[in-house]
Amino acid sequence: MNSIEDLQVRISFQEDSLQELNITVARQQTELDILRKELLRLQDRLLELERNQPGGGEGQGTELPPHY
Repeated sequence: MNSIEDLQVRISFQEDSLQELNITVARQQTELDILRKELLRLQDRLLELERNQPGGGEGQGTELPPHY
C-alpha cells in the first residue's frame, strides 16, 4: 500500500468512527433529556408529598431524633 492509499484508509476509518460517535452522542442526549424530565417529575412529586404531610413538610427532616 502506498502512502496515499494508507491515508485514504485512515480517513475512511476516522469518518466511520466519527459517525458512530455522533450516533452515540445523539442517543445519549435523548436519554439525558428523558432522565431530566423524569427527575423534574419526581422532584415535583416529592414536593407534593411533602406539602401533603401534616405541618406542610415544614421543619421535617431537620430535627435530630431524641437519641442524639
